[in-house]
Amino acid sequence: MYAQFFGSYLLSKNAVTPQQLTEAISHLSDSHIRVGTLAMHKGYMTAKEVDEVCFLQTREDKHFGQIALERNYLFEDQLNELLKSQSPDYLLLGQNLVDMGALTNSQLETLLVGYQNDNKIDESTSNDDIPEKTTNLVKNFFYQAGKQVSENLITYMDLLFNNLVRFIGGDFTPLTPVFTSEYDTNYAITQRLTGVLPIHTCIDMESEAAVEFASRYAQMKFDRFDEYVKASLEDFLNLHNGLFSVNMSNTYSTEAELAPPEYIDHESIQLSEDAFVVPVIYPFGTVYLILSPDKS
Repeated sequence: MYAQFFGSYLLSKNAVTPQQLTEAISHLSDSHIRVGTLAMHKGYMTAKEVDEVCFLQTREDKHFGQIALERNYLFEDQLNELLKSQSPDYLLLGQNLVDMGALTNSQLETLLVGYQNDNKIDESTSNDDIPEKTTNLVKNFFYQAGKQVSENLITYMDLLFNNLVRFIGGDFTPLTPVFTSEYDTNYAITQRLTGVLPIHTCIDMESEAAVEFASRYAQMKFDRFDEYVKASLEDFLNLHNGLFSVNMSNTYSTEAELAPPEYIDHESIQLSEDAFVVPVIYPFGTVYLILSPDKS
């Protein structure tokens, strides 16, 4: 997620426009090779083993390398070799912006130093698949918005951003959170969680964006907004909240309960005083992540 939050950092510094950033980040997949692909290329893993690890990632909140090690598909030295062979994605994003003429190399150098210092990033923590938490990035993201949120909410958002990368794609940029007690929906899916972190969760977007979001998630092409698109959106939110519930259960030994997802069409929803909205820009449109903590 370093590229995504580097993009947010660039916007906060008015270094680039949202349009420039969206174009640059959309090309990251052209130059970033994932661990699974590298492992197959090196002959360390078969395609079947890679597929199995990818499937397990939909059931466990773990990085590819962690699962591959646990399954004995990779040795520690092999994983380290593969990780070192990857280029840090936020550097690739910066280079794309230089190639586009949006930044000069001198400007990029200064911005990289600031971003790395602010987020305590070094060469050992610069790739998406390194088994290191990106919690510090999320903490700084909210700190720069001028309001503190709880550690459990940071954990929730950390997992949510990672699941967007896993299941929808990493070609996005989160914008500064907006704190509000009311939100007017477009086409939204909501779900309530109870337990250690009682919270009202919601994802919202325009119909065109919803169609592409669902197409990416389901890995099949949808042409219009219909019940299949709504079901895909519900499944994504339910899957994410389920993974979060498992994590919280492992941490606190307390099961969280998930209410069934609900669909809301162009209605205003009332939120708690600590609620916030995070707009996430994708090339296909903006996805709004809404979290409203409930009173325990």
